[in-house]
Amino acid sequence: MRSGGWFAGVAMTMALAGCVSAPRPVVPESDEARYTALFPYYAEACAVSQILKKPGFGADIRGGPGGHAVLYLNGVCRVRDASYPTVALCDADPPQPGQGVGLSVNAHYQNAEWVATEGRAFFFDGAPGDGAPGPLARLTRLAYRRAQQQAEAQGVLDGVVFHDDVFDDMPPGMARRDWMYEVSIGTDYAVGFARDRYCARVPLDRARMARVVAFLNDLNAPYKAGQVFEWNVVRNNCSHMIHNALSAADIWDVWEPERFILFAAFDFPVPKNEFVNLMGRTNDLALDDPAALYADPATREAVLADGALPSAPGALAEFRPVVQDNEVYDTDLSLIFYDDPITARYERRLRAIFAEPRYVDLDANLHYFSALYRRVQARREPIDRYLDTLSNSTDPDRQRAALFYQRFYQAIDRSSAAVAADLARPDSRQAR
Repeated sequence: MRSGGWFAGVAMTMALAGCVSAPRPVVPESDEARYTALFPYYAEACAVSQILKKPGFGADIRGGPGGHAVLYLNGVCRVRDASYPTVALCDADPPQPGQGVGLSVNAHYQNAEWVATEGRAFFFDGAPGDGAPGPLARLTRLAYRRAQQQAEAQGVLDGVVFHDDVFDDMPPGMARRDWMYEVSIGTDYAVGFARDRYCARVPLDRARMARVVAFLNDLNAPYKAGQVFEWNVVRNNCSHMIHNALSAADIWDVWEPERFILFAAFDFPVPKNEFVNLMGRTNDLALDDPAALYADPATREAVLADGALPSAPGALAEFRPVVQDNEVYDTDLSLIFYDDPITARYERRLRAIFAEPRYVDLDANLHYFSALYRRVQARREPIDRYLDTLSNSTDPDRQRAALFYQRFYQAIDRSSAAVAADLARPDSRQAR
């Protein structure tokens, strides 16, 4: 059967560059209501661990240590009457906490690249439909079956066709639709039943989220029209979709799928690497160096088109372990990097992220950006001096660079005022 996440063989590919893994971090629970009050539209890109099903119950699903990647979008809803995976901005503006969809790419699909599951609590934690928040304290076989029924009632896989070989191990007499939900649980919905997860939140506004929605629907369109989707670990995997959905919001450049295999094999998005890269991109750009920011195409476009910067308040890391009291899945799980075995730079960066409060705590994050914005504003230079630092001095480029400079500081001033207002809210707490 095709793997529900990354093939076990991906570990062999990763071993070419070496792989290391850090211990599970300890991260406090976030206040979802408070976070959404400040950032109602956000993307949450998650690297999730391998899946290891215990034998003797349901489908035998055991994935490799490369893991999987999923994406949650707050403020985006499934189009329920579309009879095919389709999303749109929710009618509510601003959206409520947990009002969004989780998206997953799976090698099983033949006529779609992704499917969408409604509700953050159900997508991540398999929480029942009665509004119960957070992960289950104990995963029983009964809770597992109920989650499948809830996903089927929601229509997560409506209109989706699976490749024929997915059904090779289906028990006699079982309905194909039931088998589809059986092999999808823990990967496409109720992810926390089966997997640890490292998540990076990225605040967006409604306009940029609309571009993400358009990108996703366009991505599925050719498969809905008859093209066959073929998942590929290096040329078109789960992280390609997530990376490029965020590219539609000008967070970073596109990662081209379907590249020539010899190039792709040495340069492809890996879930855990992408988590670390995204945290750096959304927190650590050199905001005190406008010339360097102008030289970065995605940052330049974000400032000129959106008046926004990829590094901004609210980009937080989170770690959540698999349900530990678990009748269905093993809980000693791996999630590896594609890393240099000598420098282990990704592992070191991961440890640094979870060791520094500004990456994981909302108040510390807001205070950090507040101080950073004050420094950037204080160091503002005359525009002529800034333009002289640019290597290309042709008139059209200088005009565009001047416009960038103006909009960059407008973005800094707006963000600085917004952070000050956020910190002045009655529910704001002092940074730890």
